[in-house]
Amino acid sequence: MNGTPGAGAATVPGGLVNAVVDLVGTGPVHLGAYTIAELTAVDAIVDFLEARPSDEVLAEAVRSLAARELLVAGDADDPVQVRGDLGIAVAFQQRARRVLDARVTGTAPGEPWRMLLLPQPEPISLLIRIDALGVHELGLYTSDQALDQLCDWLPGGDPVEPGEAGDPDSILGSANRSALVTLVEYTTQGSAETAGETTDLLLAQREDDLHTFARDPADHQRLVVQPLAAGTVRDTVANLVSFGPR
Repeated sequence: MNGTPGAGAATVPGGLVNAVVDLVGTGPVHLGAYTIAELTAVDAIVDFLEARPSDEVLAEAVRSLAARELLVAGDADDPVQVRGDLGIAVAFQQRARRVLDARVTGTAPGEPWRMLLLPQPEPISLLIRIDALGVHELGLYTSDQALDQLCDWLPGGDPVEPGEAGDPDSILGSANRSALVTLVEYTTQGSAETAGETTDLLLAQREDDLHTFARDPADHQRLVVQPLAAGTVRDTVANLVSFGPR
């Protein structure tokens, strides 16, 4: 992949996408683990990161990537090339036009606290797990595999009937495990992402019960009960990813 850290889009070699899609069909393609600074240095998922690292930290990240030959000198047209698995991750991130951003509270040690799922035009998705240390583990999976992993990690339990739901703030405050799942439609110009419409789904697991909420279309500061599609979190999230904000 070609591009300059901090600016520009990766150039995708001909045939790469089809080759990787075919490879994902035989099993998950793990693309490695990277720090926030390393991803920022190559403009990967920059607008979905928590904070921009300092210039000193970015400089060290560039040196680290260069030492691992993931960043190499190019030619006059493309001064820097992003290579290897990181280059593949950048290319597929730049092809996506929506991201499912899920954040969970109440996680156990060793679990990610956040996942990003970026569906592709083909039935595959780029899945990014983010742990408490800020390490981002990237991989490409079939769409079904990515959804299964995401939904297995989200809060579970027996869905509460809409008429039995209580006050959303009270339920979220006392939940053993809760999640904010946001679908963001976005456009890109070069390496810059511009967020568009969003849709939120909130999940709260309290003992064996699962409460689900969405934002009131008439008042986004207010939460309302959101019945699950077909009674399952997976079907609800799959619908959100497939059809986007409505």
